[in-house]
Amino acid sequence: MKIVLTCDKTLTGTYRDIPLLDFLPCAPIERVPSFIYNILDTQLEHKNGVLKVAPYSLRKVEASLLAHRSTSEVVVAHSSHVQDFIDEETEVVGVSTMDPLGLGPVSMMFTFGGLLTPYSKKSFVELIKKLDTIRLKNGYRYKIVVGGPGSWQLALTEKWRQLNIDHVVVGETDHIINDLFDQIVHDKLSEVIYVRSFPKVEEISPIVNPSYKGMVEVMRGCGRNCKFCEPNLRFVRFIPQERILGEAELNLRHGISHCWLHSEDIFLYKLEDHKNFYPNSDEVVNLFRNVMNLKGMVYTNPTHGSIAPVVAVPSMIEQISEVLNAGPSKWVGIQVGLETASPTLIKKYMANKVKPFSVEEWPKVIFEGTYVLNKNFWFPAYTLVVGLPGESREDSLETTGLILAMEKFLSERLGSRAHFTVTPLSFIPLGFLRNEKFFNVVNSLTEERFLLIYTAWKHLAKELNSSLPMILKNNPIGRILFPPIAKFGIWVLLRAIRSWGINQGYDPDKPIKPLENVMLKL
Repeated sequence: MKIVLTCDKTLTGTYRDIPLLDFLPCAPIERVPSFIYNILDTQLEHKNGVLKVAPYSLRKVEASLLAHRSTSEVVVAHSSHVQDFIDEETEVVGVSTMDPLGLGPVSMMFTFGGLLTPYSKKSFVELIKKLDTIRLKNGYRYKIVVGGPGSWQLALTEKWRQLNIDHVVVGETDHIINDLFDQIVHDKLSEVIYVRSFPKVEEISPIVNPSYKGMVEVMRGCGRNCKFCEPNLRFVRFIPQERILGEAELNLRHGISHCWLHSEDIFLYKLEDHKNFYPNSDEVVNLFRNVMNLKGMVYTNPTHGSIAPVVAVPSMIEQISEVLNAGPSKWVGIQVGLETASPTLIKKYMANKVKPFSVEEWPKVIFEGTYVLNKNFWFPAYTLVVGLPGESREDSLETTGLILAMEKFLSERLGSRAHFTVTPLSFIPLGFLRNEKFFNVVNSLTEERFLLIYTAWKHLAKELNSSLPMILKNNPIGRILFPPIAKFGIWVLLRAIRSWGINQGYDPDKPIKPLENVMLKL
């Protein structure tokens, strides 16, 4: 093959179809034994090395290439069999990556600021070394080109030199990928390539082969312009519904009866009010309805969303839940950025995130939004950022107070246990804050930040105990394997965090003073 596309095996892992276990590659190899990882790691199927279903990022690159090339020139291969498609005719081996060096916010938190090695880094490095060895051993001249959401890590650290990677591409390439590869083959481009332009909607090729999890792209960019967020630097583009439905139908033809609608924020699809960010709820609801109306579609799920639109137009969530047939035994999962409960930090770094509400209302927006979601059988998986530049001790305590208040008062209001998770992530200098420093979870951990992290994981432990039967209801193998591993793992983690805090002189059971203030705001 002239062009071989692949990715490391953490990105072709299905992790027994257990929700949120896609984050398992962020776990450190020094703390999570390989046998545990191997038990939970299951791989996408392939036929003679060719992936039957592939990660969406690879499918988009493949589609752009095939718009101008023959199928006899391009292959999407499983990393374990990539050698079967490489010979003297091969010009480019393109590798898509998510977290090649473990510098992502989840990995940096799990590995104590990079002191340990996540499985994502181990797997990526092994793949690149394999590709380089094949090239050297056989005297081949192909270029190793790395791109994807995590390519910035290689460009930032220049680790690509040590790994003998020929080119690192940072940015969207749908509109220029063929020309880009041609220039790379003829040595006309620098080692690190920053793509500053963005493809127009009509330049984004629809996938031509099925995508993992039935993923379909809904939009690119967001428009809220949070300063710490790299995707928000993108120009906002909405994919037309006919293109979305076309990709979903393609997946259906290959036996994938579910559809993950991917976006930075599903509730901003076809947004018209760019001043106050009131969602275009009719378009959002119609999108879900039209996808679910496709013959053979069993369920549809969003990837990411924001919480303010949920509070602004709660009827939107009610209507989507009706379309999806959500109920006590069928919850809708969504990842939401909580980031911080501090209005001060919200105003400084992400003022548009809370619109159409004021920054002072942010804690209440989180509280009310979680209530609306839970009431309509939606399960928000919140993420928060620890170590934002200028973060004060009161800021950390306020976020801790919000988690505790939600635990107590949401359940009382709902009349049953509230369901949500809060995952603390390390601040990573991206977006407009790329000149700031990485948050070091070891050197920069104060007592207040310790209490926040400990409280968040303690809540996750409670959630695991109550929600695992619901989450794994339709996963018989996962229902047997995962609960004992998860419960033991979270117990070990909590014990380790608590012991570490005590050794530092911190009190894990210290009353949270700002809790009363948070309660008053709610």
